[in-house]
Amino acid sequence: MNPCRVVIDAEKLRRINCGLGRFSLHLAEGMLEDASGRIEPILLLPGDGERHFPSGNFRSIRVRPWRKEFFRRWIRPLCAPLAGRPRFDLWHMTNQMSRYEPLHPTVPMLLTVHDLTFLHESPQDGRMREIERKRTDIQRRVDRSAAITVDSEFVAEDLRRELDVGGRPIHVIPLGLETASAASSERPAFLPDGLPFFLSVGNALAHKNFHVLFDLVEHLPDRRLVIAGNMQTDYGDHLHRLVSRHGLEGRVLLPGEVSDADRQWLYEHCEAFLFPSLSEGFGFPVLEAMHAGRPVFVSRLTSLPEITGDHGFYFDSFVPDAMAAQLAHGLARFAADPGMSAAAKAHAASFSWRETVRRYADLYGQLSAGPGR
Repeated sequence: MNPCRVVIDAEKLRRINCGLGRFSLHLAEGMLEDASGRIEPILLLPGDGERHFPSGNFRSIRVRPWRKEFFRRWIRPLCAPLAGRPRFDLWHMTNQMSRYEPLHPTVPMLLTVHDLTFLHESPQDGRMREIERKRTDIQRRVDRSAAITVDSEFVAEDLRRELDVGGRPIHVIPLGLETASAASSERPAFLPDGLPFFLSVGNALAHKNFHVLFDLVEHLPDRRLVIAGNMQTDYGDHLHRLVSRHGLEGRVLLPGEVSDADRQWLYEHCEAFLFPSLSEGFGFPVLEAMHAGRPVFVSRLTSLPEITGDHGFYFDSFVPDAMAAQLAHGLARFAADPGMSAAAKAHAASFSWRETVRRYADLYGQLSAGPGR
């Protein structure tokens, strides 16, 4: 039997440090390393995408403006009468906002939806039109797909509730946890010695809800808070203003994006990891902190209980007194039970990229099976 020819949309490798970039990288790496011979991956790559795969032993398609669906939807009807046998057996659109779809109308498409976070944010003035545009775009991709994958049961239910999936199967395939980088041998330069610190990680977007941690820190004058992630956003500007307004300079640190080595050092040395997010499709930073053996405190919202399970502590309220009480209670429990750290590590390690890739490969085979295969 010939291998299944699957185009894997890895266009997001142009932003390798974002979640979509990492997903594209690890999925493509896993498929290229698969020794079963079931899958022939064909990577849709940005200009310098090959550098992430040193072996070079694979087929690829270069991202070009004319390959975007905006153009292809106009030329597809003209090409359809001339179309011969499809060059591919399956096209995997690896995120719900991708602009690339197969030109040949009969090639089945697998769509991965990571989250519908934009539907759960409080719409600001002038954003309703943007929100509805995104919803319409994703609905069109759902209509084009033969099947859908999501990272969590929460996203599957959210998708069924918010969009019309018809009779399309939705497969929940959790993401894997990548091998942790080696921690820096030195304390990050931006973090003064002295006070213990809490950590949070993520880009400054409103649904991350980081600002509630500022009130918590005001209740705990003997602690610092570090939030590592891109702050070049409107919400990031808001966080910087709050630091100044509340006189928290030196106690709330917003260093922006940090190196992998510094981020791992922060995970390993923080007193606790705090993640009060209002909407998450998966929640990688929580697993990364657990894998470092640290206690994690998260909200009970969206996918976070599904990912954290019984191995973390939950904020039932964002009122500062209640958060401080839960934090004190959880830290005391964690200190009194050494087995909690080991259990958290084992739970995080159970999210394996090897298993994620295996399940995607099985699904590729199912979706591409047909006459002559």
